Amino acid sequence: MTNRYRIYTEPLIGRVTASRNGRMLASSDLAVVMYETRLAPTIYFPQKDIVAPMSDLTNLQTFCPFKGTASYRDLELPDEHLANAVWSYQAALPESRAIQGHYAFRPDVVTDMDLGENTLCDNNSDHISGPVVDWLLREAAYIKTPEEFTAALSLKLREHGVHLSRLSVMLWSLHPLIAGKNYIWEKGVKEVSVYAPSYEIHDHPNYLNSPLRHVSSGLGGIRHRLCTDVPGNSFPIIEDLRAKGATDYVAMPMLFSDGRRNVLTLTSDHPDGFNTANLGLVFECSAVISRFYEVFMQKENAQSLLETYVGKRTGARVLGGEIRRGDGDEIDAAIMFCDLHDSTRLAETLDRAAYIALLNQFFETTSTIIHDHGGEVLKFIGDAVLAVFPAGDDAKMACSQALKAARAIVEHSADREDPDPAHQYECSIGIAFGRVTYGNVGSRERLDFTVIGQAANLAARLNDYAKRKGHGIVVTRDVAGAREDMEELGPLKLHNMSEMVQGYVARVPEVA
Repeated sequence: MTNRYRIYTEPLIGRVTASRNGRMLASSDLAVVMYETRLAPTIYFPQKDIVAPMSDLTNLQTFCPFKGTASYRDLELPDEHLANAVWSYQAALPESRAIQGHYAFRPDVVTDMDLGENTLCDNNSDHISGPVVDWLLREAAYIKTPEEFTAALSLKLREHGVHLSRLSVMLWSLHPLIAGKNYIWEKGVKEVSVYAPSYEIHDHPNYLNSPLRHVSSGLGGIRHRLCTDVPGNSFPIIEDLRAKGATDYVAMPMLFSDGRRNVLTLTSDHPDGFNTANLGLVFECSAVISRFYEVFMQKENAQSLLETYVGKRTGARVLGGEIRRGDGDEIDAAIMFCDLHDSTRLAETLDRAAYIALLNQFFETTSTIIHDHGGEVLKFIGDAVLAVFPAGDDAKMACSQALKAARAIVEHSADREDPDPAHQYECSIGIAFGRVTYGNVGSRERLDFTVIGQAANLAARLNDYAKRKGHGIVVTRDVAGAREDMEELGPLKLHNMSEMVQGYVARVPEVA
């Protein structure tokens, strides 16, 4: 049978002996050989016929969807220690029941295998082809989203004859808020379901007692024939699937190139479940399938990391190709510089953890308010926040939104309740409007996406002035406009500014 993955065992005739450098390791009249697509034939010996001293089980386990989970032992020879030199399947799957309780040696351990009158077959001529492989080679690369890829993969597997009713992929991510993405395709459901669990998933009972945790933790894959297994002798999710008519379930690791262990699960509702050819196809293609998902996740990780470190709008520009020094645009924008008061005192009076927690709370609140008013945080500078409110065609709106955000920030800091007076804080804000360069500056090796221009410098100087004079918000004439809730300060002489600047204090309603 060609063009299909296959696995089968045959008993060997007479005595077969495995040796290492003249030392006998095993000798048996009941040895069997396993043939598996793409793998060299493997000789398995009954446990009673292993004569070399073996250690207790080691921590290493590997998973095969046809054979089950393999456990490993060391060989303790008089003159050498061979780590994980021998493996066995103590609970082999039905397709491989003939090797249950038998042991095989790592290929490099055996220097001489005396097969007696046996001749092994050449088992490396088989290959996999058909709709799935053809699709992976020709069409899959043009799919743009992991949702579309998951749906197309599932349908291609069914087209190839895999009796698939559900496919799930759990991909771990690099994101400050979410642990990963879980994509689930189900037969008869139009859309692929997508879940983005937070890091609390690692402590959730449903995850702790799940195949996802088992496989992700390196404990091997899982195969349950639900039409024969005893209910209650598996994970809750598997019993839920059994109740819905599932007959077979497989969970296998899907490795990324950086070593992250993701999880691919397959469920069947066919009366006979999956056959060897079904799982062999997936097993053969799993490395390629994994690379497609890795590309999707790398793109998502790049976007999430850029949004985390430089902001959503700026991150999109960098991903859009603005990556060289000098790339950027001149834009009109309201620039906000917000600074925490008495940070030196806070750092001295609070322990490190409490001070970091207070800073994080300040940044979280400030960032949320800025984003809610159409602005973007460009960076945190020590205990200060630099934000931009692009004007587009509406300069008045940009100034108005920046002012509203500033008032909300100051009101929140004043209204904030904390039982410990040492945790109270205030902030000052400077806002200026003008044309700035919004783009990359820095060295050839290290760039910073920021705003450069008179308005950015002026916002920082207004903030310094506000802090010294005890004002909450100080703005320029352009930002103040004709609003009545402004207190004119007159011309201000600001540090390193050659000309006087007309300043205004934005009044903030008293907190009750």
